[in-house]
Order: sequence, then structure tokens, then C-alpha cells
Amino acid sequence: MIRLILNILWFIFGGWISGLLWLLGGAILAITVVGLPWAFSAWRIASYSFWPFGREVVWAGQAEGKDIGCFGVGLNVIWFVFAGWYIALSHLLIAFAEAITIIGIPFALKDLELAKLALAPVGATIRDKP
Repeated sequence: MIRLILNILWFIFGGWISGLLWLLGGAILAITVVGLPWAFSAWRIASYSFWPFGREVVWAGQAEGKDIGCFGVGLNVIWFVFAGWYIALSHLLIAFAEAITIIGIPFALKDLELAKLALAPVGATIRDKP
């Protein structure tokens, strides 16, 4: 019940904007053939950004037998240079503003996860928490 309330509050107070921006970014990347590998990552982040509570990010090194390899690392480096650092910075600034109040701390923690995810999205997956 708490997860549902947090997700509803998250969605109302900005999750829908964040999710739509990630969807738009993914759509723009998908239009170009070159940006297609990042489009899927952006759409994965969009789904997490719409409804983050009760879900978690699983990084490639944490998943059993999953490794992104040199190609994935290269994609993440290119992403970081051209998009990741300033998207992560925006999530950090929002998290700082949310963390000022006690009630905003859970939302700030999710924005910090989104900031980390924005730095290197290729190879990360989203799953429901057990």
C-alpha cells in the first residue's frame, strides 16, 4: 500500500514529466539509426521513471552471467559524454531539493538512482522487487 501511495505521489509531482521526457528522448534516438542502441535504454528508464517504487535497477555486473562487454562500455562512454552527465546533474539537483524536507527523502533516493542510471544506462535492467 505504501508503494502505491509513493508511486502515485511520484507520478503526480513530476514522474510523468520525467517519464515523458525519457520517452521523447528515446523516440528521437530511435529516429536515427545510430541512436537505436540508446533508445531501448531510454525507454527502459522511462518505465522506471513513471513508477519507480517497488522496482529496482539491476546493473550488468550484479546480474548472474550478464556482462555488457566492450561494446556496451563504449556505448556508455559515448552516452556519458553527449547526454548522461547533464541528465544526471538535473536528477541530482532535483534530489537535493527533495531531500531538504523529511517527506521528500524517499523521492530524493529514487532521483539519485535515476541520476546513476542516466550516467551509464546500457546494460542496466529494471525488475520488480521481491
